Amino acid sequence: MEIIISNSSGKPIYEQITDQVKSQIMSGQLRAGDALPSMRALAQSLRISLITTKRAYNDLEAEGFIETVAGKGSFVAAQDPQLLREANLKLAEDGIRRAVEVAKRGGITKEELTEMVDILYESD
Repeated sequence: MEIIISNSSGKPIYEQITDQVKSQIMSGQLRAGDALPSMRALAQSLRISLITTKRAYNDLEAEGFIETVAGKGSFVAAQDPQLLREANLKLAEDGIRRAVEVAKRGGITKEELTEMVDILYESD
């Protein structure tokens, strides 16, 4: 599991961690049953507070992405396909929202934006 913390990001560190872990789970880089580093080990490797990693792991567990077994550690939870779909829909919606904002500021029409989406969707 690779986590990169950015000091220039507007997001809190715990949120950067949760976002990156979720992304790795949704992309298949992390699979159900994979062990995550202990909160202490992650805090030490990122040079951040243990409280910050605890907050990130608690949020991930509350959202169903990981599960913690007392005395054994934290593991990637088996993912409900609906949960993964919903998380991907939210990511897509956020990206589209940003694209629409940029398009409006730049004078790009809805038709031009739709055409770009069609081309990009078909190219992959």
